[in-house]
Amino acid sequence: MREALVAAAFQLFLERGYEQTTVDDIVALAGVGRRSFFRYFPSKEDVVFPDHERCLADMTAFLSTGGEDDEPVGRVCDAARLVLRMYAENPAFSVQRYRLTKKVPGLRAYELSVVWRYERALADYLRGRFAGLRDGTLRADVIAAAVVAAHNNGLRSWLRSDGRGDAAAAVDHALGLVQGAFGGGPTPPAEQRPEDVVVVVSRRGAPLWRVVQEIETTLGRD
Repeated sequence: MREALVAAAFQLFLERGYEQTTVDDIVALAGVGRRSFFRYFPSKEDVVFPDHERCLADMTAFLSTGGEDDEPVGRVCDAARLVLRMYAENPAFSVQRYRLTKKVPGLRAYELSVVWRYERALADYLRGRFAGLRDGTLRADVIAAAVVAAHNNGLRSWLRSDGRGDAAAAVDHALGLVQGAFGGGPTPPAEQRPEDVVVVVSRRGAPLWRVVQEIETTLGRD
């Protein structure tokens, strides 16, 4: 039923245009009632993006099952690849949707709201991994935004080619830039991070107060 409604909707969108197609038109072509439509889709916009709720749930579950040994930037990059996989499962539909959202400002705004939810899921995971680090929240938000931007750049390059290019290669290349800029080893908890080490050279026989004074000066204390 869900697939039949999506197929009917896109057939009408292509024939008549999105704005000119009503929910009544969709259910009439699909041969079901309005109640059946709204059982699956809260609005006409949602029928254009039927798979994002499932993908968002899969991404959230993937992130939540990560361990402390997982490199956090690599983990969120792998999570973004789940979104690409969703698009690549049905290239023809993904290209149709891309063309449609470019033409309809309301759908573009809806799509941006969906993208924001993906970004928040990535940022929430990173905030947990960077908790206790200096600028941990800022770092999480910046990296999440970078991952989404990189993923979308590769994805749209593939969609603009009408799905004929290598989607995974384009996205991997873009995400590689993010990992190169922000990636590293597993982030240790704050209490395990090494403390700053200061080496002070003093002449033999110098009084202890002089050595302490030199250390304080080096650390920038009054």
